[in-house]
Amino acid sequence: MHDAAGFKRRIDTYLCRLADEEEAELLRLSGELAPVCEQLRSSLTSGKRLRAAFLYWGWRAAGQPDCDGVIKAAAAMELVHAAACTHDDIIDDSRLRHGLPTAHVAFAAGGVRTWEAADERPGAGRQDRSAALAMMLGDLLMGYAGKVFATCGLPGAYVARTVPLWSALLRETVAGECLEVLRTGGASGVAESLEVARYKTAKYTVERPLHMGATLGGASRDVLAAFTGYGLPLGEAFQLRDDLLGTFGDPDRTGKSNLDDLRDRKPTALLALTRSLLSPDDGRLLTKTLAAGQGLDEDGAATVRELMEHCGARQRVEDMIGERIARSRAALDSVALPPDARSVLGALAASAADRSL
Repeated sequence: MHDAAGFKRRIDTYLCRLADEEEAELLRLSGELAPVCEQLRSSLTSGKRLRAAFLYWGWRAAGQPDCDGVIKAAAAMELVHAAACTHDDIIDDSRLRHGLPTAHVAFAAGGVRTWEAADERPGAGRQDRSAALAMMLGDLLMGYAGKVFATCGLPGAYVARTVPLWSALLRETVAGECLEVLRTGGASGVAESLEVARYKTAKYTVERPLHMGATLGGASRDVLAAFTGYGLPLGEAFQLRDDLLGTFGDPDRTGKSNLDDLRDRKPTALLALTRSLLSPDDGRLLTKTLAAGQGLDEDGAATVRELMEHCGARQRVEDMIGERIARSRAALDSVALPPDARSVLGALAASAADRSL
């Protein structure tokens, strides 16, 4: 039986040790980097370690044993995630993640705010130091991810065969983020919203970490194909659940705002479905309410939530989650896997249905 808590502790322990080592190196360069060290540590000490788990069980599904090398390789996925979250929080100007201030907010709270631009041309304006520091922190975390994976201790030939997957992982993640930026504030349809979810979440959260672990372990093409059939719908289910929590969730439980997605008019399937199901009058009310942008208050958000409930969009998203979990489980059943890997991957699929995630 898989000890999920024990696995998480192993990943956490390794990442804390990495933070210790890198903090020492950064402070050796300059004591002024202490705020960066603080946020580096903060970014590595929280999270469910889902991506690490998927890489690990991709490895185990290939018939490989537990070892320290695969734990380090799995931890690299958490560094990719930490980097992506840091950049995503800057783009969205998110204030909270896991109940804590995001990196750029924490830098600002620590007194790092703005400086006058050296360029005195009209419109040069001011630059935000806190966002700049957070952006560079994200770059640093992505650099650590490559280093940790390359030096994980598994045979070099195993690591080398994952190089194309690393390229695909980064390309798809950036593509998903760019598509979300390009479509935010517009009137994307459900298909376009799900495309964003596929690249921004499904591939980099589930499919590619599974592929990475399975390829490290020398799994067959059948296993890799089954992991695509399992990973893409499951990753979409995770994103659809996250979209619901981003609008209907309790911030005290989720650790993040339930206003940001609405204020930014994020291209979620929830919002796209709402637009498609509302009557013309209700559609105009939705547009007018969301036009408040960053000024959208709790009363306005309550109006939007009521419209989503009334037209059936919230339930439609719940149905979409259930359908994707069923497809994910069917793909898992299509290939022979070690019993422990099958059991854990099945449990991870079931977790997407949890409304309290």
